[in-house]
Amino acid sequence: MVTALITGASAGIGEEFARQLAADGFDLVLVARRTDRLEDLATQLRNSHGVGVVVYPGDLSLPGTPHEIFASTESAGLIIDYLVNNAGVSGPHLLRDRDWADHEAFIRLMMTSVAEMCHLYLPGMQERTYGRVVNVASVAGLVVAPGGANYGPAKAYVVRLSEELAMLAKPHGVHVTALCPGFTHTEFHDVGGLGVMKSGLPKLLWYRTSVVVNDGRKAVEAGKSVQVSGRLYRVVVPLLRFGVIRKIVVRWRSR
Repeated sequence: MVTALITGASAGIGEEFARQLAADGFDLVLVARRTDRLEDLATQLRNSHGVGVVVYPGDLSLPGTPHEIFASTESAGLIIDYLVNNAGVSGPHLLRDRDWADHEAFIRLMMTSVAEMCHLYLPGMQERTYGRVVNVASVAGLVVAPGGANYGPAKAYVVRLSEELAMLAKPHGVHVTALCPGFTHTEFHDVGGLGVMKSGLPKLLWYRTSVVVNDGRKAVEAGKSVQVSGRLYRVVVPLLRFGVIRKIVVRWRSR
């Protein structure tokens, strides 16, 4: 039985990964800050699919949390062969928000914890000659646009990290994929105070979490190092990267 560890599992893309993997018979380790949400989800998945579910409340913006999670799974004898690094927030504005502690916490959550979780779990996967790692990045990590100078650069790091890890790990039977969604129907935009932006964007830009997770799962099984989720984004992102419609986006965001 393969066990999957999912961070940011209490809502959105992380929750959808948990539901899909449980439906396919995976045992789960669910990590997030909101214990009540994790416990409710764990109960649902145990009852619906008969899988084992371990809940680990943890804040990955705090130093030491990845190692604590690893030590917990090791002491429980859990072999993690499927890792989904999904935890994330929209983050502070690099120039406008003046408390540097907020930026440090953001960097630990969005970049350092992803690298550390891979550092901790990938060697075991390589030794066992099997493993799957999905690092949830974003279309924002593939294109440059005026924003808070934190979220996009952080996701760009996750993309590059995943690409290099994919090259290192694939000869050992381990697949690493950076999953790059565009706008996705989750709580992310409500929690991040981005509800006004969401209401002002065309509906065709928004995808369901089920689509995003399906794209990610197919990509990691196929050994693709980067997967842009959603047909529309697979067309638009290359145009954005080469500046074809970047001016339109910049003009819209500056209104």
